[in-house]
Amino acid sequence: MRTIIFLKKCLIFKNNRIIKSCNYSTKSLGLWKNEFDNSLRHKIEEHWKPKLKRFQYSEDDTRPKYYVLSMFPYPSGNLHMGHVRVYTISDSIARFHRMLGKNVFQPMGWDAFGLPAENAALERNESPKDWTYKNIKTMKNQLLDLACSFDWDRELSTCHPGYYKFTQYIFLKLYHEGFIYQKEALVNWDPVDKTVLADEQVDEQGRSWRSGAKVVKKPLKQWFIRTTRFAKSLLESLEDPSLQDWKDIINIQKGWIGDCSGTVFDFQVVGVNKIDKIILTVWTNKAEHVSRAKFIAVATGSLLDKLCEGEHNRQLNCKAINPVTGEQLPIFVTNVIEYEEGSDCRLGIPDVFECDYVFAEQNKISVGVREHFLEDNEEERFRICKEAMLKNYGGYPTSVNLRDWLISRQRYWGTPIPIVNCKNCGVQPVNFEDLPVLLPSVNLKEQSETTCPKCKGIAERETDTMDTFVDSSWYYLRYIDPRNDVEPFNKELVNKLYPVDVYVGGKEHAVLHLYYARFMAHFLHSIGWIKEKEPFKRMLVQGMVMGKTYRVKGSGKYLKQDEVVQKGKTLVEKETGTPVVEQWEKMSKSKYNGVEPSYILTKYGIDTTRLLILADVSPMSNRHWNEKTFPGILKWQHRLWLTIKEFIEARSVQSDIKKSAKFDEQEEYLWDSRNYYLKGAFYNYSNTHMLSVAISKMQGLTGSLRKSSKDVIALGGEYERALVTQVIMLAPVAPHFASELWAGIQDAPGRINKIPNEIKWNISLDEQLWPQVDLDYKLEVYLLVNNAVKNIMKLPRREFELLNVDNAKSLALSDATVQKVLAGSLVRDVKFELFPSYGANINLLTELRRHKNVIEDADVV
Repeated sequence: MRTIIFLKKCLIFKNNRIIKSCNYSTKSLGLWKNEFDNSLRHKIEEHWKPKLKRFQYSEDDTRPKYYVLSMFPYPSGNLHMGHVRVYTISDSIARFHRMLGKNVFQPMGWDAFGLPAENAALERNESPKDWTYKNIKTMKNQLLDLACSFDWDRELSTCHPGYYKFTQYIFLKLYHEGFIYQKEALVNWDPVDKTVLADEQVDEQGRSWRSGAKVVKKPLKQWFIRTTRFAKSLLESLEDPSLQDWKDIINIQKGWIGDCSGTVFDFQVVGVNKIDKIILTVWTNKAEHVSRAKFIAVATGSLLDKLCEGEHNRQLNCKAINPVTGEQLPIFVTNVIEYEEGSDCRLGIPDVFECDYVFAEQNKISVGVREHFLEDNEEERFRICKEAMLKNYGGYPTSVNLRDWLISRQRYWGTPIPIVNCKNCGVQPVNFEDLPVLLPSVNLKEQSETTCPKCKGIAERETDTMDTFVDSSWYYLRYIDPRNDVEPFNKELVNKLYPVDVYVGGKEHAVLHLYYARFMAHFLHSIGWIKEKEPFKRMLVQGMVMGKTYRVKGSGKYLKQDEVVQKGKTLVEKETGTPVVEQWEKMSKSKYNGVEPSYILTKYGIDTTRLLILADVSPMSNRHWNEKTFPGILKWQHRLWLTIKEFIEARSVQSDIKKSAKFDEQEEYLWDSRNYYLKGAFYNYSNTHMLSVAISKMQGLTGSLRKSSKDVIALGGEYERALVTQVIMLAPVAPHFASELWAGIQDAPGRINKIPNEIKWNISLDEQLWPQVDLDYKLEVYLLVNNAVKNIMKLPRREFELLNVDNAKSLALSDATVQKVLAGSLVRDVKFELFPSYGANINLLTELRRHKNVIEDADVV
């Protein structure tokens, strides 16, 4: 049975049929005399959970769009505290931007394919599909318990045929555009999980990140996506000024891509017995001289060395065909020649490099007469690279260490690769209209038999599946149009919401997932499907939730907390007395430092859990989970409860109370406090995403309210405005609790509502707009000279909002401190920035006057 809420009415469904329609009250529980304990917390949440608005993005809405995306989870069966953190952060941001009057889109789905599901299902003797969907159901209910306002109508699962049909569609689009190829490759083979691993999935000891088995280097025919073709584009667009808060992620991405100072070319290898599709991808920083190459050198341990067994430091029996000239080049396995860092292959051009000339002479390779080494030739480089790109054998700039994306996985539970192998026609792509290529119900070899799309004869389908990073490289686009059965998405529809305005996720995905998602966006942009190259405007990379661990010194064995005792100043294992090392590590069941979200939710409730995960620590920093930090949040909630309780009581006896001598003074203090803390909370919600600081600002306003005397509580208009502002600011992070506080204010008699129409009493809290700083409140304008702050000027908000480039310059030049700094200088330019979070910078850029008698076309101060 499920319940859907529509404003003042709830619809209760069973088997997709409405079985009950009922009105409900948005009034408070009225338990203001009760102590605010855990029992009351749960009563409040039970009361408000079905009443909170069900938010959805409206395609016809004229309000400005705002796309909040959190990295979708792998459905492992239960949420962990890391999930609680990331989804509480994204939900709080989404709720805040809705209060700014934006048409917010916050979808959710499941990264559902992959090896863990397959292994877990095998262990339990059930199908990966059944295991995965069972876990999705469990985790979805947990997210609903967390009160995340996801648009569940857009829910997707990457393992659903309606999704992977279009992963295959995009694969075919890449194939027909020349981005997909198959070749023999030396791969990391996990002998336990029996699949290929990316380099990043192998640790420093050469073991699999998942099974722990020692990885074996093994030659296999594999499918690749030519991601290096966009290497330079991916590198250069990291300088795009629209990318906000990427911080060190930009350097991580730059480090992964590398310096695109050379060019790659594909050399077909011939003469390797019983093996075809041997392609040597060769990098060189002298593309204009590829036609003068005389040999290729490969390092020991490389693919060709493995395939052509024999002594090292030898010439192989096979040859490499130069794609520019058609000439067959000898191939040598050797470590005596210099390779570029990160490469095990070198294109020998004796006319350019001294080391190549020496190697050629030593190995009796004819190089002709050399009078001098050849110089660079930009015109020839351009010609050769252009021809290579047209004929699809390279020619594009990339770094020496960047590799194409190996997507083949020798597993069942993944997106089937839409390719068939026909004895007559060879490798053939499946026709678009024949998608999806469905996963077989069981992993049986005989189910691979199919029909060739070209000759209609008997063929075998490709049994490898795609790397799950392919599924997650485009999901942010499918969310926008998830039920489209004709194409991956409607381009007009997608471009109304794309790109993502803020992307929330863990730093562990800052390399691969982000790189592949960016590549996919660049590709789809290049074929005209999406309007911008970069998919994510802002990044919020949240830190991990850390738990305290106890490890036996020496062996590294993890212990449970109750297996450890204090002995003097040292922690020791209770059973053996062996010293124990205590430290903070990422939460994990295997380390006995995990905390089940269900335990925290049961003990403290939803909103308190949300506040606990957000408070005190920046979302970008690691969170040390320690219950000793909880009393601060619990005390603050208790103070808010008392504040509303006292407000209701004071307003009930309003006529019996008279204003004291300090009434106006306290009201003025509350006016200033309201504006100060509102401005700060707004800035930290919107600009920095420092939700912990936003909470501390709210706590500051609570402190100001708690100083008020009874006459101010009963009669103060500014007190009422500050109290309402307090509750509205709380709503994004604690929606149930804030709704109960709001209902308490609504129920109180004697409301003053000092500014007409400022507060909309007839609508629910989650439909309120974010409060505004008062027009008379003075805001800070930073005055800079050559990027350095020289003074801070304060302007009433009504004047502040009239600032523009023209009057900002005059304003800065009128300041005495700035005049003193500028003495004898020329103002060549002015940069003016007005921030929506009530901030402004006026930056005067100057240079010294060259001659006192020369009149320059500039402001002289």
